[in-house]
Amino acid sequence: MPRDSANPKVKRHRLRRLIRLAAVMTVLMVLAAGALLGYLYNKPLPPIGDDIRSRLLDARGNVLSTFTTDGRSRNPVTLDQIAPELIQATLAVEDRKFFSHSGFDLKGMARAVLANLETGERSQGASTLTQQLARNLYLTHEKTWTRKAKEAVYTMQLEMKYSKKEILNMYLNEIYYGHGAYGIEAASRMYFGKAAADLNLAESALLAGIPKGPTYYSPYTHPDNAKKRQSIILNAMAQVGDITEKQAEEAARTVLSFKPQGQKDTVVLAPYFRDYIRGLVTDTLGISNDELELGGLNVYTTLDPDMQQAAEEAVDKGMDPASELETALVSIDPRTGYIKAMVGGKNYRSNQFNHALATTRQPGSSFKPVMYLTALSSKTMTGLSVFNSQPTLFHYDNNRKTYQPKNFGDKYLGEINMRQAIAASDNIYAVNTIMKIGADHVAEMASRLGIKSPLQRVPSLALGTSPVSPLEMASAFAVIGGGGVRQPVTAILKITDANGDLVYEAPQAKGEQVVEPAAAYVLTRLMEGVFESGGTGNRVASIIKRPVAGKTGTTDTDGWMVGFTPELSTAVWVGYDKGRDIATSDGRRAAPIFAEYTEKALANVPPKIFPIPDGVVSVYINPESGKLATAACPEKELETFISGTEPTAYCDEHSTGGETAPVEESPAAPAKEEHSLWSDIKRWWLN
Repeated sequence: MPRDSANPKVKRHRLRRLIRLAAVMTVLMVLAAGALLGYLYNKPLPPIGDDIRSRLLDARGNVLSTFTTDGRSRNPVTLDQIAPELIQATLAVEDRKFFSHSGFDLKGMARAVLANLETGERSQGASTLTQQLARNLYLTHEKTWTRKAKEAVYTMQLEMKYSKKEILNMYLNEIYYGHGAYGIEAASRMYFGKAAADLNLAESALLAGIPKGPTYYSPYTHPDNAKKRQSIILNAMAQVGDITEKQAEEAARTVLSFKPQGQKDTVVLAPYFRDYIRGLVTDTLGISNDELELGGLNVYTTLDPDMQQAAEEAVDKGMDPASELETALVSIDPRTGYIKAMVGGKNYRSNQFNHALATTRQPGSSFKPVMYLTALSSKTMTGLSVFNSQPTLFHYDNNRKTYQPKNFGDKYLGEINMRQAIAASDNIYAVNTIMKIGADHVAEMASRLGIKSPLQRVPSLALGTSPVSPLEMASAFAVIGGGGVRQPVTAILKITDANGDLVYEAPQAKGEQVVEPAAAYVLTRLMEGVFESGGTGNRVASIIKRPVAGKTGTTDTDGWMVGFTPELSTAVWVGYDKGRDIATSDGRRAAPIFAEYTEKALANVPPKIFPIPDGVVSVYINPESGKLATAACPEKELETFISGTEPTAYCDEHSTGGETAPVEESPAAPAKEEHSLWSDIKRWWLN
């Protein structure tokens, strides 16, 4: 008897059941696939980097940069801001079917699988641009099945949610081109010093080859490899019809000119300031690094973009990129305490240390105004107080210690007054001053001006031997330039979260009057002499077309120029990181940087004289005797004093018949001249 399996009816019945089962399975699979696709379409992608990274904004509300831990140098651009040849080169070598596939190159994947089976290892891949973008945006580069599965999911979502052009644009802005440059704009600027829109065919082909192996194909570290890959890409472009074979050959023969490796990145503005803000946010305001980087915060700052640009250009012009000499510039508005510009070094790419915050550098003679302000405020000295500039051995600490300073070049001027001592930066006069008023009082004055670094209360403090940061020096001089009012140094105005809600706002604190306005103004007038004939800043006076006061400073290892106008107080420092002595020519770089920056930063601001406070009086004196000038005096100089400290005796060295001509009857020699706006305008114009 035949078995059931041999019965034709049974066979047909089983076949129908198999067909029905296959149909049901197919329908279920289609439904499952549809459900999966619908789920993926509706499920949001993880936030893309710039959507979750906190942003740094300048004083005008413009985004300067984002906060990242990977040190990325990026500058997103749109497709129309990228050379067409670069786009063609990228597609030719990375994904020729980009505009026709749905995110996966199935044939390419099959070829890669066969090749890998033949070699016995995973030597080949077939990732499309969309897959590469998914990996770069959301995943690591580890080779695991879990990562590949996630990559596939994110690839499908990207293809669903974005157009091909949007995916291509994101890819070109995200891909890594080596040496810290992410995105084609940053790479173009770094390698060729030009915008991505200006790349030619040869440059485009070379850059398109780097992402496959950013180190192996780097033109800096492996130029031969980079050149070979460039030729491969040019041939690929010719094969797909983007260019002719002749164009490929000509581009391959083109000699490319690269920017020196490590040269300053011109894309990122104010990188040292960005790091400074990061420190303030995390250390002072208590916001965690994770929240700063991934919380979508907006950090509004005081930085003026035009002044920052002027600062960076002044540093670029004043420093030799081939030298190891470093620099710092920090600028503060005396009226508000707002930091307007900060440069922490000449090349952030090669040295991220912010020298503007360094508290290990001696300010040298640039510290002297702090001491002279102490002397003027005590009213024990005036601009006419005289000391003898000559080699001197000073005794201190109850005669148990001695100190013997020297003047630069062993030049001694004999009897000089404070104005002359400030202009010539005389060390002997300075130490005589601190011996008279006391180092303790000078240190206390420095504290009132906002200097927090510890100061040794010894005679050498007069010559700036205690280290102070450039930021502290700019802050202290801002008090002098601000009429004795100390404003809190401010860099962050407010912080908002991703929803625009306020997280932090700088307190609206009023400035504190820490120095008598008259004393600050008198010192300012004396410091203006630094830029006049005979002053240490006179060589850059022609650059600055406005009233300015300041002081140079030089030690064996440091060069300084610190000064101010009514609108800006700026400190510039130069020196080496490794404790190396500076040459005289090195130390003189600070003043031109200061002058170039000040003039350019205020190019659109009309020149202003320093405001004249109450309690100030100007009198004509005879420069030889230091007494009030009379009609008989052949020379007269207008000198400014705190009211009540001006001379009261008249010069009798040039009188006839042993009598002094009454000043009241001699308009040529007025005894006193109260300040007026017109008199100071004339004074500034004539100087």
